[in-house]
Amino acid sequence: MPVNEVTPGMDLFSPVRRGELELANRVVMAPLTRLRSGRAGIPRDIVVEHYGQRAGVGLIITEGTFPNDESRSYAGQPGIVTDEQAEGWRKVADAVHARGGRIVMQLMHGGRVSHPEVTGTRVVAPSAIAIRGEVHVGGGTKVPFPVPHALTTDEARATLADIVAAARRAVGAGLDGVELHAANGYLLHEFLSPASNQRDDVYGGSPENRSRLVVEVATAVAEAVGAGRVGIRISPAHDIQDALETDPEDVRATYKALMDGLRPLGLAYLSVLHVEPGGDLVQELRRRFGGPLVANSGFGTVTTREEAVRLIDAAHAEAIAVGRPVLANPDLVERWRGEHPENEPDALTFYASGPEGYTDYPILAAAR
Repeated sequence: MPVNEVTPGMDLFSPVRRGELELANRVVMAPLTRLRSGRAGIPRDIVVEHYGQRAGVGLIITEGTFPNDESRSYAGQPGIVTDEQAEGWRKVADAVHARGGRIVMQLMHGGRVSHPEVTGTRVVAPSAIAIRGEVHVGGGTKVPFPVPHALTTDEARATLADIVAAARRAVGAGLDGVELHAANGYLLHEFLSPASNQRDDVYGGSPENRSRLVVEVATAVAEAVGAGRVGIRISPAHDIQDALETDPEDVRATYKALMDGLRPLGLAYLSVLHVEPGGDLVQELRRRFGGPLVANSGFGTVTTREEAVRLIDAAHAEAIAVGRPVLANPDLVERWRGEHPENEPDALTFYASGPEGYTDYPILAAAR
């Protein structure tokens, strides 16, 4: 079936299958950085509760989780490097599954979006180019971004191996799959962007070369855990964290090359963060990818029920990634299905350390 053909009976609340992932509805919890995993990066009981509360969405994408020490971007970010971290995630997966949900882990190598005070080691990137601005290093302290170490070709391939090991560890801990984070200015996106990638080896220069490492990572992870358990997230022309993509022709060439490399793999889904999910660029990339699309309309805007329904009804995507509404409404699918009022998210608690604004949002039964 062509990817833009409407399936009879398809709506936001109908089930869908993406690879090995069978979803009860088409509302996807977008990856949301919440920083509740402490210095050791181990998901704690409140993290287990947080994700378990939101099992009613069709699929949960976890917050970005670091696959090796130098990939950590934020204090309080969870990891999937140690046995203790994996055991924490096992409890999360068990809680979601006990409530009938599905959950995949977003594997996020932060690249140059970090600092040695956060990683405990070096900061790496495609090229030795610092981000303009300051980075949080914990305790409310902000310092200038450092000049990162430019990964050698061999180091880039070693990083690939670490991501593969993390994917195996995540699936071994009981999660339903993984999502590769190639968006929002983090490492894989840094390789795609001509502003952050000024290499002259096989991973730099042409659009094909800049997309090469992302394709190699996706290929290796798919081989390790099964393509039907692997999704990938991109944000073409998002222009965030200095991973600038300002030339429309280069954007199309780069992401076409990426889709051409990904298409043969048969991945579970492509998640695209873009202000116009139904526009020419996103839909062209969707056709080239040849598989299910998860649409997310913007990093700085809130996806409403009306927009989500419209995108599905127009067959612009198979599922919709939703951020802040899921954050503030553990029972968002029930609220949207019945067109009930929604809780408002408390931005002051987004990056706090306790349960406030994390596990204490009321559900409908309690709100009535």
